[in-house]
Amino acid sequence: MAGIDSQDIHKIIVACDAGMGSSVMLASQLRKQLRDSGVTVEHTPVNSIPDDADVVVCHTGLAARARAAAPGKVLVSFQIFLGDPAVTKLVNTIKNGGVVDA
Repeated sequence: MAGIDSQDIHKIIVACDAGMGSSVMLASQLRKQLRDSGVTVEHTPVNSIPDDADVVVCHTGLAARARAAAPGKVLVSFQIFLGDPAVTKLVNTIKNGGVVDA
């Protein structure tokens, strides 16, 4: 998938290895940042990404597993759980409009 227009993003999944811990923190942060956008943010284990996800956010180390679990979904991978530039760019694109690249 090449990308998704910010207007077509309704559900973001924060995927992690076990579905707890670090992904909960990041999902909570994203929920607060996107509170007025109408975008739902959930966290799940990387092997349980739901079909209705529009964007999957996961650590770079899990990117290959996330792509296998959710082929065709836009994947945003990050290095740092809080304050990563890739996540900041995602939030800004959703708020300001534009395309989120895969």
